[in-house]
Amino acid sequence: MTLAIVSMTVTDPEALAAYREKAGEALAKHGARIVGAGPDPVLIEGSKSPDAVAVIEFPSPEAVQAWRNDPELAETHALRGKIGETTIVVVPGT
Repeated sequence: MTLAIVSMTVTDPEALAAYREKAGEALAKHGARIVGAGPDPVLIEGSKSPDAVAVIEFPSPEAVQAWRNDPELAETHALRGKIGETTIVVVPGT
């Protein structure tokens, strides 16, 4: 199991809605599942909270890279880029 954390600052809510329609299928293709996600995360430390976060479980680090580099998902990844600012980090050792 490998965890990835997604943090989004949303500037285009319509792009976010369109991405949500495709994200689950794109993740499932690589054996991943959303552990938790939602808008308005609670900031407990730091100076700026993102608009939305997600925690995604992948079967392995290789599955994360396969998902990100899958040419069939290029349109889905591009759509995520239109949402606003997105950061995806993999938690080492998971």
